[in-house]
Amino acid sequence: MSDTCGNNCNSEKQSADQITDTPDHGLVSTFKVTKMDCPSEERMIRMALDNCQSLKAMEFNIPERILKVYHEKDIDNINQKLNKLNLGSTLLKTQQITSETLSEIVDKANSEDAKEFKVLMWLLIINAAMFVAEFTVGIVAQSTGLIADSLDMFADAAVYGTAIYAIGKSDVLKLKAAHLSGWLQILLGLGALLEVIRRFIYGSEPVSALMISMGLVALIANVACLMLIAKKKDSGAHMKASWIFSANDVIANAGVILAGFLVWFTGSALPDLLIGLVIVAVVLNGARRILQIKS
Repeated sequence: MSDTCGNNCNSEKQSADQITDTPDHGLVSTFKVTKMDCPSEERMIRMALDNCQSLKAMEFNIPERILKVYHEKDIDNINQKLNKLNLGSTLLKTQQITSETLSEIVDKANSEDAKEFKVLMWLLIINAAMFVAEFTVGIVAQSTGLIADSLDMFADAAVYGTAIYAIGKSDVLKLKAAHLSGWLQILLGLGALLEVIRRFIYGSEPVSALMISMGLVALIANVACLMLIAKKKDSGAHMKASWIFSANDVIANAGVILAGFLVWFTGSALPDLLIGLVIVAVVLNGARRILQIKS
């Protein structure tokens, strides 16, 4: 059984090697990636293959665990990089396509990438600006909920910034950038957690009016982010993930606003502390997932 599989695999590899030597043609290699079940795996694959010179474009079908790689030669290098991710990658077939078809696919991918880059830049600017504003108001308002929510904004800005910075960089630099954002999130998250504990022990008087007003501003900002992503959210799992992140931020903003009203109604700081604790947990979990990315 294993000999037969080995002969078939060798035969497929030889066939793939032969067609890579054919001029004026592109190639499309189809992989089965059994552990590719969410946008984080797609991001890992993009990071791993970004610097392959022969790579032209990729298509992801996460529900079917299928990856199509459009390239010129160098299938062994692509296969090795995918295997290093330990996502259960298997090369199913490599087929020739005409150079005209490959050019059309590349042009379409480049056009989509340019549009997505602009969206990511706006998302980065909005989230970075809101991090500074919300963090500052959170300190003035003595609100752990606002401070924690600002860190959630920072977490999103770090993800978008890392994605933009990683374009065209080496695998080592991309991994370092991702891990740097993860460690920074952990430091800020732990700082916010200590602030929650400190205010719980020594008491605080969160200003409900500032909590509600700043929460509304943050809500408007995240709705704007949703509107930016809306037209692109079905263009790929990574953009769909951005849509989910912003939608979750809207829920967090609503939580801060609700906590503000509860603080005003009850005269207690407990709702502010609880929402702060919940958002800190979300930020720390996101940082943990980033740090789990390996080369």
